[in-house]
Amino acid sequence: MKIAVLSGKGGTGKTLVSVNLAAVAPSSVYIDCDVEEPNGHLFFKPQKLRNERVAVKIPQADQKLCNGCRTCVDFCKFNALAYIKDKLIVFNEVCHSCGGCRLFCPQKAISEKEKEIGIIQRGISGNVRVVTGILNTGEASGVPIIKRLLQDIHQESEAVFIDCPPGSACIVMESIKDADYCILVAEPTVFGVHNLEMVYELVRLFHKPYGVVLNKCLEEENPAEEFCQKNQLKILGKIPFDLELGTMNSNGQIAVRHHPKYLNLFRNLLDAVIKEAHHETASNT
Repeated sequence: MKIAVLSGKGGTGKTLVSVNLAAVAPSSVYIDCDVEEPNGHLFFKPQKLRNERVAVKIPQADQKLCNGCRTCVDFCKFNALAYIKDKLIVFNEVCHSCGGCRLFCPQKAISEKEKEIGIIQRGISGNVRVVTGILNTGEASGVPIIKRLLQDIHQESEAVFIDCPPGSACIVMESIKDADYCILVAEPTVFGVHNLEMVYELVRLFHKPYGVVLNKCLEEENPAEEFCQKNQLKILGKIPFDLELGTMNSNGQIAVRHHPKYLNLFRNLLDAVIKEAHHETASNT
């Protein structure tokens, strides 16, 4: 089962939830798709690391063949090409590697070369296989790395936990595309409701089954819980506002591996997630 964990912004507890769920499962795969700022590995501290280079293809021009027709320039919606002073210029930093310029060039003046955009790091942490995508600074898009991260998950027999990037942009869409179930993590504030609504609309757009985890809960009024009740969103569990848990999280410690209180909390949450995911799967078949 592939479970994606989302939130409308950073800092809501998305990594807290995904890391501890992966750690409490008998055996699992944790995939960090937050390729711009991955931090799951800081908790797991994986051993036996292996790195895989990730590259994309970017255009290069043969100036002898180019006649300046500007077909490629007009095609590129990312403004990665320009024809200046009788020369075709390629701006690698904003190229999205779609390959269209090469296909549309009437003179066949454009070929492609590889450009490394980041790495995938694989390692082991106890019962968890940890897979981390790391995008090089300044790259236009992390989507190619996320595609590679998720390329082999169909073959996994273990539970797979996908720690998504924050927000609802294209990198998040790529992260949840093949997920069986989505967990939406929300904070108990008015702003938290806005962020929850963003990812709520996204999973509905992708027709994904989902449930909500409310984090940093206090005894007082919880706008995120009210939003869930009003819109009939399934609340999978609540994580209390807990100084000890916050301190452990800040220190890069996996709570379920350090305290039985949190072991029980996240074990119950995992049971609720699996039960709800199986229920949704059965309902749709």
